[in-house]
Amino acid sequence: MEIELLPPSAGAAVIARITALVNQVYAESEKGLWLGSTDRTSTDEVAGFVRAGEIAVAFVDGDVAGSVRVQRLDAATGEFGMLAADPARRGLGIGRELVRFAERASRDVGCREMQLELLVPREWTHPAKKFLAEWYDRLGYRVTHRADLAEDYPHLAPSLATPCDFLVYRKDLA
Repeated sequence: MEIELLPPSAGAAVIARITALVNQVYAESEKGLWLGSTDRTSTDEVAGFVRAGEIAVAFVDGDVAGSVRVQRLDAATGEFGMLAADPARRGLGIGRELVRFAERASRDVGCREMQLELLVPREWTHPAKKFLAEWYDRLGYRVTHRADLAEDYPHLAPSLATPCDFLVYRKDLA
């Protein structure tokens, strides 16, 4: 497996593959949270993240096997999001390696802390969200903020199928 930050010149085919992968993974991991089918991202949004130098991709045998968005929130804090690993390649450690890449890249630019966000249903347990919460905990992340998604992102609230909380996790990179 090779992981690299995509160059701003990345081609449309790679951007389309990343977009499709992220939407596929999020459709499953957020099933029941949204009304209808709500894509997580678009090719235009991913292309913008690529131009900004924020998309890292894991390649296995030359194929896109996963991706993550890595950004700097402030001088001390990095953040990763849109983490997606190809379901056909589960168990290879793609997600774990993408998180390590994001942490290392943030540490290399002087960040001392890493953040991620997780949407969870308030009134029931979603199996994928439970798995992710436990996985992030094993990786050293702790919940530092919990809010009603409608309060932090009011424009998304009408699309929710169930009340959801928005969790912010943080980890010390020292």
